[in-house]
Amino acid sequence: MTYQLPEKLRNLEPYQPITGQFPVRLDANESFLSLPDEIRHEIGVLVSRIDFNRYPDPYAVELCQKFGKHFQVPSDLVVAANGSDELLFLLTTCFAGAGDKLMVVKPDFSMYQVYAELAGMEVEVFNKDNNLAIGADDLIAAAKEKNIQMLIFSNPCNPSSLVENRNDVLKIVSALEDVLVVVDEAYMEFADDSVLREIENYPNLLVLKTFSKAFGLAAARLGFAVSNKTIINALKAAKSPYNVNTMSQMVGCILLDHPAYLEECQLLIKESRDYLFGMLQAMAGSQPQIKSIQNTRSNFVYMEVEDAAGVYKALQQQGIAIRLMGNHLRICAGSEEENAAVLKALSDYLKGAD
Repeated sequence: MTYQLPEKLRNLEPYQPITGQFPVRLDANESFLSLPDEIRHEIGVLVSRIDFNRYPDPYAVELCQKFGKHFQVPSDLVVAANGSDELLFLLTTCFAGAGDKLMVVKPDFSMYQVYAELAGMEVEVFNKDNNLAIGADDLIAAAKEKNIQMLIFSNPCNPSSLVENRNDVLKIVSALEDVLVVVDEAYMEFADDSVLREIENYPNLLVLKTFSKAFGLAAARLGFAVSNKTIINALKAAKSPYNVNTMSQMVGCILLDHPAYLEECQLLIKESRDYLFGMLQAMAGSQPQIKSIQNTRSNFVYMEVEDAAGVYKALQQQGIAIRLMGNHLRICAGSEEENAAVLKALSDYLKGAD
C-alpha cells in the first residue's frame, strides 16, 4: 500500500494571497509607508555587525523589553514570534487536544479555522448579525451551549473593519472563565479599545499583536503574544528555540526606539483611511451599485458592491490589487497616489456599468 496524505490535508486549499506585480497594492492591509532613510541606515549598520554563524537570542529578550516599554506591559509577559501566524498555530496545536472545540466568528480571519482543523480541533462557527457585530451576550450563550475550550476573534475585525468595544470584550472574557479567549489586536493601533493592559487581571485572556500593519514591518514577520505568567511560560516552552531571526529582532528593536515616528505613521495611515472612506461614501451616494460601506476602525475599507468580482477583475487589469471577499471588496488605505488611482478606477467602472 502506497503512502497517502492524512485526511485533514487531502482537501486543504493553500492560503491564496494575490501574487504578481501590481503598481498599486491595496490588497494585504500593509502600511503604505516605507521606512525613512535614517532608520534604514541604522538597520544597515547593525546588520553589518551580525555574527551570522550564531543563533539568534531564543527569547528575543531585548525586543520583548522594548515592546513592553512601548505598550506599557511587563516584558516577561511577552513572547515574540515569527509573525502572529506562528502563535496561532502554537495555540491551536499545543493549548488544546484533538476533539477540543474552538469557536470562531464569521466573517473573520480565515486562518483561525484552518490552524484549528489541522490541529484536530472541532470548529464551531458563530455568525455575526446583519450589522456584522458580534453581540457579546449572544456569543457568550453560544460558547456555553457548544462547550468550547478556545475562542479566537480579531478586534478590530478583519475583514469587516469594525471594533467591539473594550467593555464587551472583557464581558466575554469574564463570562467564559474556563475558555482561553484569544483577542487578535492586529489593527488596534487604528482604534481605541485594546484589552492589552488587562492581561494580568484575567487568567484566560491572551492578546496578539503584530508589527505588520501600523508599524510597517510586514517583511520582518514579527508577532507577539501577551498574557499572564502561566500562559506565557507555556508558550515559551512550546515554541521553537530560535523562532525569530536576528535581523528581525534588530529591526524591531530599532523601530521601537523611534516612538515619534511610529505615532506619525499611525496618524498618516488614519488620515489616508478617513479620506478613502469619505470618498467612497460620497461615491456611494451617486452609485447604487455600492450597497454598503462599513464605518471603518482599521486601515482598510470593507464595502458590499454589486458585481464585486467584475470590479475586482477590472481593477487588476489596470494594475490595482484589492481583495475580493464574496460580494464584498476590501480596500486598504494607500498613499495619496494609490488612493486616487483606486477611486478613479472604481468610479469609472461603476459609471460604465450604469
